[in-house]
Amino acid sequence: MDPSSSSPGVARESFLADGHGSAEEPCIDVVVEDPRWHAAVPRVARLAQEAAEAALAEAGGAGGPVGGMVTVLLTDDRAVKRLNGLHRGKNKPTNVLSFPAEMPGLLGDIAVALGVVRREARAAGRPLHAHLAHLVAHGALHLAGYDHLHAGEARRMERAEARIMRRLALPNPWRGVA
Repeated sequence: MDPSSSSPGVARESFLADGHGSAEEPCIDVVVEDPRWHAAVPRVARLAQEAAEAALAEAGGAGGPVGGMVTVLLTDDRAVKRLNGLHRGKNKPTNVLSFPAEMPGLLGDIAVALGVVRREARAAGRPLHAHLAHLVAHGALHLAGYDHLHAGEARRMERAEARIMRRLALPNPWRGVA
């Protein structure tokens, strides 16, 4: 995603932690590409920003938040399917994709698919806004270096996600999951 480009009619909101973004402070740019997000989740851009910010604070620990620019793209299944095919060789939509940056001051991009997230939330009996916050936090943790390829890494990431959701006053996504 190119943070400098924007399509007509696409809502774009930048949220600068403490009023500025830098290598030490996070800057969260939320792009609402699919306007259906606004109807689905009240204050969707603010929620995405808060979830990403909470994840970067969690990843930074006592040393302060992980800093850098993050773009969160709230889009549709078709766009995420295209990104998933181009970057992962998988010809299907997924809930969230993370693209770490390789430039100083940039952490990377997160893309979230409305249809997939809506279906997953409904199937799990979770509020859509809580599932979105969890997935944005999950993506931001990936940008901060977390992963879940191995059991120990997965447990560490799940615990971090539970703490983030508690910080956001939202339900633990892992409670009741076998």
